[in-house]
Amino acid sequence: MGSSMASDELLEPELLEPELLEHGLLEHGLPEHALRVARTYSAAADHYALGSLSFWNRFGAGTVSRLPLQPGQSVLDLCCGAGASAIPAARAVGPGGHVLGIDLAEPLLEQASAKAAAERLPNIEFRRGNAISTGLPAASFDAVVCVFGVFFAPDMAGFAAEMWRLVRPGGVLAITTWGPGLFEPANAIFWESVRGLAPSLYKSFNPWDEITTPEALAALYARAGVPDAEVEAVPARQDLTSPARFWDVVLGSGYRATVDALDQDQQDVLREDVLTKLSSRSISTLRTDVVFGRAIRRTE
Repeated sequence: MGSSMASDELLEPELLEPELLEHGLLEHGLPEHALRVARTYSAAADHYALGSLSFWNRFGAGTVSRLPLQPGQSVLDLCCGAGASAIPAARAVGPGGHVLGIDLAEPLLEQASAKAAAERLPNIEFRRGNAISTGLPAASFDAVVCVFGVFFAPDMAGFAAEMWRLVRPGGVLAITTWGPGLFEPANAIFWESVRGLAPSLYKSFNPWDEITTPEALAALYARAGVPDAEVEAVPARQDLTSPARFWDVVLGSGYRATVDALDQDQQDVLREDVLTKLSSRSISTLRTDVVFGRAIRRTE
């Protein structure tokens, strides 16, 4: 976890930022790191449906396709976002199954619910809550899924162990993380531009960089007491219709936290600088490598 996300102190209501009220995020006793993530992705939700961010749905579906799901099973999707993995899971388990998606960002949950309603999937429920401490009974699910969410926990191994607790014998725990070089070559340009404007914000919110290899994900499973994990690295790319579309990715991802920490003039300067450099180099393809992990709980 990055240092900016390491604090687990509880925030008193009078210390919470005004924008938390706007997104309905003021809940007494919620850890500071959870509030920051919720605020970031509540803001980023307005860009999730854009074509430049199709990787959310692609890798959510890719995670589910690697699971031995059967009709009638139950699935828990933690950090479910806009339903990129929960909705494919609901299709896989069918009307006799059930999927529960949990996330803190209400705007993303609203998108997920709308998608499920459009597909007429009555077997899926979305609930606002802290994925790290759901309070759900042990061994409740045939599959527990966390796509691009584990690295937001201050204690990733503790979070993975909690997810494992919820898996039934014979069930599966699936954790998906970003691989190395996320959004390169645009990523380096973005962060160098940030450093030029506000050095204190340089990589101050990028916890996904802490677990980007198969070895790191396998080690996380092991630290959580999860045996026999299978881990697969998959190289991938995201094509953009133009270099300018990278800004959609910035505003529709965790990079939104950095941009929103700048004032409007700084944001305008950052956008112009980044897009000018991308255009001068004709960059319209981004690295989006992924690491998929899964472990099946023994039945004995």
